[in-house]
Amino acid sequence: MIEPKPGGVITEAYLRVKPEEGYELRDVMGGDLRREVRVLDHGFVALVDAMPRMVAVEPGSGEAPTADGAIVQAARVSYGVGTKKVSEDRGLIRYLMRHRHTTPFEMVEFKFHCSMPIFIARQWIRHRTANVNEYSGRYSIMPDRFYHPTVDAVRKQSKTNRQGGEESIDAATAQQFLDYLTRAEEHYKEYVSLTEQGVTRELARAGLPVNLYTEWYWKCDLHNILHFLNLRLDAHAQLEIREYARAMLALIEPIVPVAVEAFRDYMLEGMHLTRLEIDAIRNGSPEIETTNSREQREWQDKRARLGISDDR
Repeated sequence: MIEPKPGGVITEAYLRVKPEEGYELRDVMGGDLRREVRVLDHGFVALVDAMPRMVAVEPGSGEAPTADGAIVQAARVSYGVGTKKVSEDRGLIRYLMRHRHTTPFEMVEFKFHCSMPIFIARQWIRHRTANVNEYSGRYSIMPDRFYHPTVDAVRKQSKTNRQGGEESIDAATAQQFLDYLTRAEEHYKEYVSLTEQGVTRELARAGLPVNLYTEWYWKCDLHNILHFLNLRLDAHAQLEIREYARAMLALIEPIVPVAVEAFRDYMLEGMHLTRLEIDAIRNGSPEIETTNSREQREWQDKRARLGISDDR
């Protein structure tokens, strides 16, 4: 416990906290100031900080330092380290994830520096639980970077999914779309020219297309990051934002490997069954008792994942 000097003043020397006896402090990022994954053509997700950053480990154990212990510590409201076996810590984290006890996961935080097309940023910002600071087009000229998908990544609108589609469109139409993007990007030169003539930056940017890249710092606790990843790694999420979610997961997994393992098992690769679906399984019915076509399609998708055939 830190005690103030006489007079109630805590000096820098008093704030130096030593690890508990028999342990040493290690950096969960291995001393790195930045870990970056490139995404799309000009984008990236970079991990720039984590909390806790320093954790206590046994010297010579060969164990990589992780932040999983902060989850366990919060759940047990314990200030010690090494009070439980690793297997018990893993079991507790998996129990917390399985039973949706989310608060301990909020004790771990990550800060990212990200660059993405504006139309992806507008989806991303819907996750309102993060702290965000975005590059300002009022103060600075927007950088000359635009997202251009490959011909194969230009997709046809789904007839059943109003939000998007997975099937590639024919090459001729795809190229027509890419030419359209190029024409839209030609506004950039005029945008720069108008700002040089004195038009305010905050208005001049209004004519720029949403495939222009923006940047922000995005800080969020682990619970809400996992919620973001669970939604944005789903097959129904837009392909481009899935790429950012994959990059984010790859960056945090080495730092909270036990939590990510539990996340994969119980959320990302798990399945939620409704009461209607449970009744259908009990009754051996290929359909659920609803006239809602979307619910029926979702049930058929789950049946396929479960390997349930009609002749079962």
